[in-house]
Amino acid sequence: MLMLSERQQIVDYGLKMIRSGLTTGSGGNLSILSPADNLIAISPSGIDYAAVTVADVVVVDRAGQKVEGERKPSSELGFHLALYAARNEITSVVHTHSVYATTLACLHWELPAVHYLIAFSGDKVPLAPYATFGSDELAANIIASIGSYNAVLLANHGLVAVGKDMKNCFNVAEEIELVARIYYQTKSLGQPVLVDAEEMKKVVMKFNSYGQQD
Repeated sequence: MLMLSERQQIVDYGLKMIRSGLTTGSGGNLSILSPADNLIAISPSGIDYAAVTVADVVVVDRAGQKVEGERKPSSELGFHLALYAARNEITSVVHTHSVYATTLACLHWELPAVHYLIAFSGDKVPLAPYATFGSDELAANIIASIGSYNAVLLANHGLVAVGKDMKNCFNVAEEIELVARIYYQTKSLGQPVLVDAEEMKKVVMKFNSYGQQD
């Protein structure tokens, strides 16, 4: 079986998305790129994460052609392919419908630096304009909006996070949801005081060496 380890990660992190409250049912999607093989393991379309098995995870090439697996790949395969083509440093993509991030996306708001943990994305989380799910337009909007950030809000839709591996990518999605909740709550009480731009530059630099380094 091709990409067995990566397929298992798709299963495991799909369940983790549900348990962490980042999505429901079969909402959202995950993928992992193997640069050595130029192959991508991606979650199947329309199957609840609780029911997804390793065999259900689909393997495609960089053109989106199925290489192994009986299921249909995620309907959002297009933007996964576009992200891997645009950003050589990323090998994982997570798309969630997390409640607070999606709430901001439905207001067509970017997520500013209300808390230093925004640095998991950069100095903010930008917003991609609305387009129909699964469309080429949505993929183009994501690429145009995400730039060098590690996360982007999708208007009236959800959140996309990218990372150097699935653990890192999932952490981005989880921490940005926390910051989105903090921003929502501070906006409910008053006008939040943002971390200034110079401080965010320092924080983003510190995040480059944060945690246990190889």
